[in-house]
Amino acid sequence: MINRFAPYEGLLHEVVEHDGVLYIGGIVAEDTGLDMAGQANDILGQLSRLLEGVGSDLSNVLQVTIYLTNLDEKEALNSAWMAHFARAHLPARAVIGVAYLGLGVELEMTAIAARRTSP
Repeated sequence: MINRFAPYEGLLHEVVEHDGVLYIGGIVAEDTGLDMAGQANDILGQLSRLLEGVGSDLSNVLQVTIYLTNLDEKEALNSAWMAHFARAHLPARAVIGVAYLGLGVELEMTAIAARRTSP
């Protein structure tokens, strides 16, 4: 069975689940006036809230793909990243440089996570 959560503007669902695996669509900062670190923190906060809403959390993130408009800003991204993920729960990650993501958008992130397991 496939479950879909959080429809967005008739274009997609922010989260799609199949067999306990959560697929999170592209997330961009709500405030595109922020710098790279600010946008990264905004996006990681959104990711955390989305996961909590469907029974998971950042410790269950398996893989993340990040699209970045300026690879010179990767260190700012990494600082925000380490503020949100515990070292023991760092997911696999790819950062891909792209030319344009939209006006003011410096990065976009997709993720795959597992549903939280019971203790």
